[in-house]
Amino acid sequence: MSTREQHTPVFPEHTEIAYHDGEFGRMRSRTVGRRQPSVPEVVLVQGMGVSDYLLPGLAAFGEWTRAHLVELPGFAGSGDPPHEMDVREFGSCVAEWLRARELGPVVLIGHSSGTQVAARAAVDHPDVVGVVLASPTVDPMARSVPRLLLRWRLDSRHEPSGLSENHRPEWKRAGVRRMVHIVLVHRADRLEDSVARLRVPLLVIRGREDRISTARWGRELASLVPDGRYIEVPGAHTFPWLVPDAWSAPVRELAAASGRV
Repeated sequence: MSTREQHTPVFPEHTEIAYHDGEFGRMRSRTVGRRQPSVPEVVLVQGMGVSDYLLPGLAAFGEWTRAHLVELPGFAGSGDPPHEMDVREFGSCVAEWLRARELGPVVLIGHSSGTQVAARAAVDHPDVVGVVLASPTVDPMARSVPRLLLRWRLDSRHEPSGLSENHRPEWKRAGVRRMVHIVLVHRADRLEDSVARLRVPLLVIRGREDRISTARWGRELASLVPDGRYIEVPGAHTFPWLVPDAWSAPVRELAAASGRV
C-alpha cells in the first residue's frame, strides 16, 4: 500500500483513563496491557500537540507489559496549564507524573517532540531504566523555522492521508497560538544536551522515509551515551501510525537489556 493512501490502524478496544493533578495542572493518561512480573512498564510521551495517533503503537507495547500514554498540559485530554510552558517544564510534568504513579522501573519513550520532553524527564530520574527517542526533534539541520516547516511539508508527502484527519480535533483544541508557541519552545531546546546527561541505555528509532529527522543526527544522538543504539524502521516521521508494531520488539529488547526482565 502506498503511504499516501487512506490508512486507519487498529485502535485498542479498551484503555484505562486516569488523571493526575500536578503543579502545572491536570494530566490525562491512557493505559493498556497488564503489569508483568520483572518487566518494566512503558511510558510514552505524546508528540507536538497530538496524542491519539499513538494509541495503535501503544497497544503494541500492551501485548507484553503495561503501557501508558501521557498527555501534556494544554493538549489532548489534559487540562490547561497556568501559563504557556517550555520543554523544561513539560519534562518536569512527566517526572512528577512518574513519581506520583510509583510504577517502579520504566522505559520512557518519546515520539517526535515528545523525545525532548522524555529526555528532560529521564535525566537523573531513579525509575527510568531505559530511554527511547522515536523520530527525534529538532534536528540541527532544520532548526530554523523555514527549514523546519519545509521538512514537515516534505515529510507529509510520505505520511498516510488519514493521519491529518486524526490530528485535526486535537489541533483545534490546542489552537493556533498554543501550537505556534510549542513549535518555538521545542525549536529552542537542544535534545542533544539532555541526551548527553543520560546514564541509562538509549535507543534511537527513525523511520526510513522521515524527512524531519536525519539518519546522521539519529546516529549522533545514540553515540552520546555509552550504551546507545540506532535503528531504522519502515515509515516516515509518524511511523507508529502506519506500522504500530515496528517499535515493539526493539523496545522489548531494551527493557530486557536493562537487566530487569
